[in-house]
Amino acid sequence: MTPLMFIILSTFLLCLTGLVFHRMHLLSALICLEGLMLSIFMGMSTWCLQFESMMFSLSPMILLTLSACEAGTGLAILVATTHTHGSDLMQNLNLL
Repeated sequence: MTPLMFIILSTFLLCLTGLVFHRMHLLSALICLEGLMLSIFMGMSTWCLQFESMMFSLSPMILLTLSACEAGTGLAILVATTHTHGSDLMQNLNLL
C-alpha cells in the first residue's frame, strides 16, 4: 500500500468513526459526511491518475458535484431546524 492510499484510507476511516461516535449535533454529522465524500473523491482521482484511465475521469467530478448538492441540502436542513427548534441537536430531529 502506498503512503498516499494509506492517507486516503485513514482519512475515510477517521471520518466514518467521527460520524458513528459523535452524532450529537447535525453540523458535526454534516462535516463528517463531507470528509467522507472528499476522501472518496481523492481516492477516485488518484485511481484514475494511477491507471491513466480517461474512461473514468468524469466520475470524480460527478461525485464532487453531488457532494456539493448534498452539502447545500444539509445546510438548508440545518438552518430550518435551527429556526424551528432553536438548536441543531440530533435528538430534536425525531419528527423527521
